[in-house]
Amino acid sequence: MRSFMRQYVIIGNSAAGIAAVEAIRQKDKESKVIVISEEEYSAYCRCLISYFLAGEVKEEKIFYRPENFYKDNNVELHLNKKVARVDPKKNRVICEDKTGFDYDSLLIATGASPKFPENTKGIKKTGVYGFRTIKDAQTISGQVPVVKAACVLGGGLVGLKAAYALKKRGVDVKVIIRSAQVLSQMLDKEAAAVVQKVLEENGIELYFGQDVAEIIGDGELRAVKLDSGKVFGCSLVIVGKGVAPNIGLIKDTQIKFNQGIIAAAKLETNIPNIYAAGDVCESFDLTMARHAVNALWPVAVRQGKIAGTNMTGESVNYEGSLGMNAIEFFGLPVISLGVYRLKDADASVEELKSFQPKDNLYKKFLIRDNVLIGALLVGNIKNSGVFLRLMREKINISNLKDKLLSDNFGYPDIMNLVSIREPDKVYI
Repeated sequence: MRSFMRQYVIIGNSAAGIAAVEAIRQKDKESKVIVISEEEYSAYCRCLISYFLAGEVKEEKIFYRPENFYKDNNVELHLNKKVARVDPKKNRVICEDKTGFDYDSLLIATGASPKFPENTKGIKKTGVYGFRTIKDAQTISGQVPVVKAACVLGGGLVGLKAAYALKKRGVDVKVIIRSAQVLSQMLDKEAAAVVQKVLEENGIELYFGQDVAEIIGDGELRAVKLDSGKVFGCSLVIVGKGVAPNIGLIKDTQIKFNQGIIAAAKLETNIPNIYAAGDVCESFDLTMARHAVNALWPVAVRQGKIAGTNMTGESVNYEGSLGMNAIEFFGLPVISLGVYRLKDADASVEELKSFQPKDNLYKKFLIRDNVLIGALLVGNIKNSGVFLRLMREKINISNLKDKLLSDNFGYPDIMNLVSIREPDKVYI
């Protein structure tokens, strides 16, 4: 039992927030823990909402903690309550309904929200949705039985997951992509070409180099007009143009932020008793060697655990994360690890490739100073965990380069090089 009582406040009730609750309760059974969430649901897995929309996962399977989780962990839970601002000088958070909560230690795990093209005419019409929460998925799912055609704005992960789900439900789907390829924040042009081929073979229509100019409809949504002049009839639009960290509550404070809230080695902000974790957190990236937001579920879990532990007075360093995205469309698995492509020519980076477009197979590795800094795997991802270990531990692979592209390369090849894995560590 601790010698004094604290009051912990956690803003956010997803991966990072739940992990923080569990970490706090491992160290401190008695102090008060308050969790505040603007959503109306208890802990659910955001990663599964596209599979729910596709009809591949039942709604009850999305919730990953039992209903009594909060009671069992003596948590004071506040749902449907949005924090408007943080007051570090008074150690207090103030909600939009004017209520407030004092804290000794605060975790900001507010996640991210969809980016909407606010200047697009008609973007706020009924029938236009983001695709970020279980409520979004429920609402869209309820519309699907009467929807024949839909337009998805954006060819990133969110947009393509939504398009895939709608197509699986029998909806005709057109995806409007401003860039020249799908998944431009995850894949290079060769990998993207394979994904594009599979999507189009399965009936998803892709339109590149164009953007939405207007959402058309009086009362009911009827069509989407592009900046090219094309008009597509539809009764549903999903906006999948990426997300932005929810940092509005700290913008008028001394808390430092860039894209997300900047967190140091212990996931503490520049204010000693305030921590950040999850999709709102900008922490050290191992392959880029700088701070970045890696909005990934396992990263959020790990960060929440470290932050929660340190909120109790412990001192545990966060080892850093790296970018990783994994997806599967119509049986085609794809994984991107670390640095997926170079924006500028860099003579210090070595590139290894294997491309078999007819078989939908692609591998690429980026190596700097004999250390793997990036990997792209399309079609065959069986060794992704091995490559992840090499990257995380910055292993010298000078004697492995000629083996990387082999289908037989695997864990036995690196057993004598990697460290002994800690059993509770999420390696991502």
